[in-house]
Amino acid sequence: MDVTTWYLEQTSRSDLLAAKPPELEVDIVRAEVVSPEFSRFLNTAVGGDWHWTERLPWTWQQWEDWLDGGVETWVAYHRGTPAGYVELLPDDDGAVEIAYFGLLPWAVGKGVGGKLLEVGTARAWDLAERQPDRKPTRRVWLHTCSLDSPAALANYRSRGFRVFDSRLNVPEDTYEGPTPGPWPGAGPRRRSVSDASPACG
Repeated sequence: MDVTTWYLEQTSRSDLLAAKPPELEVDIVRAEVVSPEFSRFLNTAVGGDWHWTERLPWTWQQWEDWLDGGVETWVAYHRGTPAGYVELLPDDDGAVEIAYFGLLPWAVGKGVGGKLLEVGTARAWDLAERQPDRKPTRRVWLHTCSLDSPAALANYRSRGFRVFDSRLNVPEDTYEGPTPGPWPGAGPRRRSVSDASPACG
């Protein structure tokens, strides 16, 4: 399976463009308590329909180590229910990767993705204010691929991200069967492509 991967970036906080207000009332909150269980839920609930399989074998300890490494998780809620999340991964040089981003299926097509990406990117730019041992953010970047929603690339560009590289490859960990769904046996769910979906894992 040939997969095209696009790499996008912002190099100034002023690059960030605001999204239209979503149709739903949304609160976007940082998950401040390290919780492998919650992070695994978000990853499978969002990524189960999009070939996010690389973390399925992770142990509880692997999740704990990942989250303890400075990762920030910001979660969009509607009426107390998770609608999507963005995961920020800083490095030691002032770059912050949007490592994962996406919506649960019920929230797709309601404008939540644009707002979540806007807020998540803003939090990447001010991450050093919450982690004072970090250098100030000088770059925010992500990658997406042709396995993601067709709307994903357009959403990133609409928020001010620019493509700086693209590659055609066959990832070694590409799962070639049907998408696994959010848990074993669930299978793929009906989904819309009218809103943003996750960054390619």
